Amino acid sequence: MSDAIVGTDGLARCPWGAEPEIYRVYHDREWGRPVHGDDAVFERLTLEAFQSGLSWLTVLRKRQAFRDAFAGFAIEKVAAYSDDDVVRLLGNADIIRNRAKIEAAIVNAQVARDLDGSVSELVWSFQPDHPRSRPRTFAEIPSTTPESTALAKRLKKLGFRFVGPTTCYAMMQAIGMVDDHLVDCHRSGAIT
Repeated sequence: MSDAIVGTDGLARCPWGAEPEIYRVYHDREWGRPVHGDDAVFERLTLEAFQSGLSWLTVLRKRQAFRDAFAGFAIEKVAAYSDDDVVRLLGNADIIRNRAKIEAAIVNAQVARDLDGSVSELVWSFQPDHPRSRPRTFAEIPSTTPESTALAKRLKKLGFRFVGPTTCYAMMQAIGMVDDHLVDCHRSGAIT
């Protein structure tokens, strides 16, 4: 038995992606589709860090405000943010105003900028060697994996912050490194 939910449009979806509409659009058009490129991967990593301890719906509703506040997640621009920018961001009611997470985003941009290579390539190097079968139920979806744990350990060693194994796994799902759409869901992430 699958946990997939059939919507009013007749399409089966993962239960979290059925409602509200902002979730449905994100589920159908973005979640689990491969994302490459340093700024794009940095955005997903940053948003997952801001989500830590909160609802993804909260982050998703504030996503455009985050993009505006963090210069479209351009690593070079965010890496140049100063203490004045931290104060500006703490005063921005349109984003999640958590000093530790704001400072982590800036530090993470600096680390990403200074990497010997691409942050996107680094993250994708932790893609599982063999994809597992798509889950039938929500309960079959792990919150961490050996790969997400190894990725978190590597990122922390490099100086990244707010990158625990659960955060890393959520990012891996979001950027299509793993396909956790339920087997009966109309979507599947074509992992590349």
